[in-house]
Amino acid sequence: MDLFIIGDVHGCFFTYLKLLEQWNPKSEYLIQVGDLIDRGNHSLKTLRLSYEIQVAFKKQTIFLKGNHEQLMQHHLLGKDPFKNWQRNGGTKTLLQFEKEGVDPYHYLSWIKNLPLFWENKKVFISHAGISAEGIDPFLPDDPNGLLWNRQPLKKTDKLQVIGHTPRLDGKPEYIPSANAWNIDTGAYKGNCLTGIKLKKDGSFLEAISVPTDSRDIEE
Repeated sequence: MDLFIIGDVHGCFFTYLKLLEQWNPKSEYLIQVGDLIDRGNHSLKTLRLSYEIQVAFKKQTIFLKGNHEQLMQHHLLGKDPFKNWQRNGGTKTLLQFEKEGVDPYHYLSWIKNLPLFWENKKVFISHAGISAEGIDPFLPDDPNGLLWNRQPLKKTDKLQVIGHTPRLDGKPEYIPSANAWNIDTGAYKGNCLTGIKLKKDGSFLEAISVPTDSRDIEE
């Protein structure tokens, strides 16, 4: 099976739907790097769709945890005394849940159990990547860990694929020094949502970018 890896969606539901048209579940694993929620206009719809896709295609889908899912988890568990989630888009997301009459706790178990990474023998995929500076990248609240890192990436024996840090030019970037792809192309900023297709050995096949649908970001 090949890999179809989608970057940070951030509530851009209609853009996400368009990009998902490019996924072939018969021949590709769908892997999403986290940050499904916050910023855009449709966090609930994006979260619900992802959950339903995973239920329908359990063996072909991997949804990873992003720092925004971690923030939401801390908020719902009462571990966010400084309201970090609300200050980073959570207030808007909660209003979307309220408007639709959906209890955000409905998705808490699913969010808690999202993995921090996916890997095979040649590829390592996470939200923010293995930092060259970090000591233990697998600590979910560490600023240099797999959910939060913005330091240069460590070059390992595997191709890394990450999101988290938006590419201001709206183009996915291959970083030769780290043998890594950054595929966060700033969907919520009005750029585009990107997915890349790889062979299971990490060989690049293609990048597909869908311009952000205005319904996802206009107030």
